[in-house]
Amino acid sequence: MSRPWPAGRHRRVDSEFPVRIPVPNLAGAAQGNTGIPGVWRFDSGLPGPHAVITSLIHGNEFTGAAVLLRWLRQELRPRRGVLTLVFANLEAFARFDPEDPTLSRYVDEDMNRVWSHAILDGPRDSLELRRARALRPVIEAADALLDLHSMLWPSEPLMLTGRSRAARALAVAVGAPATVVLDGMHPDGPRMMDHTPFAAPGTHRVALLAEAGLHWEPGTTEMAEACASGFLRALGMIHGAPEPDRSGAAVWEVTKGIAATSRQFIFTEPFRGGVVIPRAGTLIARDGNAEIRTPHDDCMLVMPSPRVMRGHVAVRLARREAR
Repeated sequence: MSRPWPAGRHRRVDSEFPVRIPVPNLAGAAQGNTGIPGVWRFDSGLPGPHAVITSLIHGNEFTGAAVLLRWLRQELRPRRGVLTLVFANLEAFARFDPEDPTLSRYVDEDMNRVWSHAILDGPRDSLELRRARALRPVIEAADALLDLHSMLWPSEPLMLTGRSRAARALAVAVGAPATVVLDGMHPDGPRMMDHTPFAAPGTHRVALLAEAGLHWEPGTTEMAEACASGFLRALGMIHGAPEPDRSGAAVWEVTKGIAATSRQFIFTEPFRGGVVIPRAGTLIARDGNAEIRTPHDDCMLVMPSPRVMRGHVAVRLARREAR
């Protein structure tokens, strides 16, 4: 028998960051079927990978959660292996307010900066750390992980992954977004995709992080679903997903992260994420009295943040992968 799912609520406000999509009602999804709130597991009974798709690591990034909610309503099941769907930071999401949508990213701290053994096993405490510890066995059981996110500032959609051949191959096979970025450890703290099970040398496990577009735009939900369905198709876990066109795929590798060292960090123009600066030495930002210039030709700006706190990453720089 199909489970009844309540309709979402929708309120558009005029602000710097208008919410143009319905806010999903996750009351039913929050129950889960594993004993862990917000975690759903479906076992095909046939050999295959254990795929985990996470959403809502940040409470105001709910396009991925809307996709997973729709899949639950449609009773999507894997044709092989095990599929686990995760609605992560339900506490932060419960505080989402369309009139001030940036405030519910987290309650105590960023849940996507705590994924190391030292932090998870350490003495610190926060709401997000408690939730990460509860989700830890779910994440560490994954053969393949897809973490669905969206972005506050204008940028082309990106698929981020580690630098292993297996992770790169899976990211390209997913087919959406067309831009794949090979990234190292995030300077602000370890993300879920940086967690040791996915980053240790020789591991068979892989993790991808999809930045599907702007937080509250209709096209972002569509891209998140394309990422998630492409992920399962690439793993051979669903039928019917269209074969992606890989002719436009581009793979980039992060070469440098730029952190603000002052409170006066400012870009020279309102760069959109994914823009490619043709010439090395081009001035792209000023950090107090310091000039920030591109270190190499054809330098892509990965998720530039025009408002950044001192000590935090303002932009990552990438070059096209050498063939």
